[in-house]
Amino acid sequence: MAAKWIETLVGSLDQKKQYKQHMARMEALPEPYRGAAKALQRYFMYQGGIVDGNTLITMLGDFVDLWERAAADGTPVRAIVGDDPVEFAETFLRAYSGRQWIDKERERLRTAIDAAAGDTSEEKDA
Repeated sequence: MAAKWIETLVGSLDQKKQYKQHMARMEALPEPYRGAAKALQRYFMYQGGIVDGNTLITMLGDFVDLWERAAADGTPVRAIVGDDPVEFAETFLRAYSGRQWIDKERERLRTAIDAAAGDTSEEKDA
């Protein structure tokens, strides 16, 4: 019972465990792959805004798999990310476009403007 209460409060403990495992795999990468992966992962956390734990865990697992394969094959970092690492990161994030924190704010904004403008559902449907 305590585990259910804790999970309700802080989220899935299994997801936290998987997250730590993925991060440990990233730390185990040889340089320069570790440095590139950590820099991109940091960008993902700031830019991505993914709030769905399952989507985040899936994305991170696939991301670490990519870097582990690149390290095993000796693929140069630039061959993976290209000339623009920001473009690579944002393209990678779009592939995992689950529910994001901004989605809630977009809906809140729409609702507030509709209420302020006096819009009703019948008027919007017309």
